[in-house]
Amino acid sequence: MNLLVVGVLVLLIGVGLFWYCLPRDGKTHRFVGTELEPYVGVAFCVAAALSLTLIFSGIIDLVEGR
Repeated sequence: MNLLVVGVLVLLIGVGLFWYCLPRDGKTHRFVGTELEPYVGVAFCVAAALSLTLIFSGIIDLVEGR
């Protein structure tokens, strides 16, 4: 159950940060066009992969009754 909750929290935080980094009022985020831009994309991918892994692991634990 803990894995499922942590996975959902990581997913919500990742989605929230992604939403925050989207362009607003014609202005891009400060990381766009810098040397950190690729790392931000990698961080979003890592957050998605980690959260889905934790969620699926939590679901498997619930099904098995652990």
